[in-house]
Amino acid sequence: MSLHGKPLVGLRAIEFTHMVMGPTVGLILADLGAEVIKVEPIGGDKTRRLGGSGAGYFPMYNRNKKSVALDLKSDEGRDIALRLVDSADIFVENFRPGALDALGFGYDALSKRNPGLVYCSEKGFLDGPYAHRTALDEVAQMMGGLAYMTGPPGRPLRAGASVIDVGGGMFGAIAILSALHQRSMSGTGQYVSSALFETTAFFVGQHIAQKAVTGVAAAPMPARVSAWAVYDVFDVKNDQKVFVGVVSDSQWAAFCAAFDLEDWAEDPDLATNTGRVARREYILPRLRDLFCEYSSDTLMAKLELCGLPFAPISRPQDLCDDPHLNANGGLIEMTLADGKTAKLPSLPISMAGVRHGLYANPPRIGEHTSEILASLDFSARMIEDLCDRQIAQVDTVPPDKADG
Repeated sequence: MSLHGKPLVGLRAIEFTHMVMGPTVGLILADLGAEVIKVEPIGGDKTRRLGGSGAGYFPMYNRNKKSVALDLKSDEGRDIALRLVDSADIFVENFRPGALDALGFGYDALSKRNPGLVYCSEKGFLDGPYAHRTALDEVAQMMGGLAYMTGPPGRPLRAGASVIDVGGGMFGAIAILSALHQRSMSGTGQYVSSALFETTAFFVGQHIAQKAVTGVAAAPMPARVSAWAVYDVFDVKNDQKVFVGVVSDSQWAAFCAAFDLEDWAEDPDLATNTGRVARREYILPRLRDLFCEYSSDTLMAKLELCGLPFAPISRPQDLCDDPHLNANGGLIEMTLADGKTAKLPSLPISMAGVRHGLYANPPRIGEHTSEILASLDFSARMIEDLCDRQIAQVDTVPPDKADG
């Protein structure tokens, strides 16, 4: 896929990030066409070498970017990075408070060099009593109420994905785009920030509002009082499960007709959602017995025919074979730095009917160091000298081997 028509073409972002939250900001900008230059230390971003649950971080959040590897603790490496910032519209970082100020890359220093720069910090907390604390996705979920809402009573449980890291990155990207719009009128950039704790608070806002409206605190989701009588996971044949929801009176009528539940269709006590919720303990046992007679495919086909909400209980890897995602650009097939291939989700947006896909695989360490240094008027000999002195690093993996 080319960059033609992408909305952020012409913007340059310099990214000093690692893990998930910061790289998510750069991913969004890069997918939308901005030139995102990821500045890595010599030896590469440590996120590249994570195992276990962190093994997917780098490939998921670093496509469509360029990699430049520099020693920022050296005067020459720092000078190169500063020259890159001078040419940039956006700077993104997610290091602990004060870390980049000590290296000369804090907002005050960079904005003096480049007044039009939009500087985005991705943090654990916005300004306030907790601003100095170190936070992680899990820390934010625990103290922000999300873990309490996710697990059963007395057993707080983090969500099964880095939802706060990703959400915080999304809010950072929103702030950047808003600041760029303001810059188009004022001519000056600004400092913007998003944070894990505040993102979590925003995500549980509906539960905070529920308490304000009803006077009753929201129960954890596994113990919640459902707003609808039929809104649950049901067992079907072959030890499989299907989620089924009936969330309106018209859906209830269609549901009863599809499953020959004439007595329920004619029962005035079940005609409204309020009545059905009051008799949920009467409705659910019968449905559990009924749905056990169906295979998952047969049940879902019947539910789809009558327009009811339903879902199979899928694992993340099952999505690679999902016909809908494969049909409309929802999955991007890419080659990873170790030569393996993977299908990974694209941005969940469409613009003028177009999905934003892949134009560059996740970069190898220093893959674009020579290209970027050459654009700053470094000769091949000068670049070789910087690499010999470990001030810069150039990818040395042969293209045929790197591409598998």
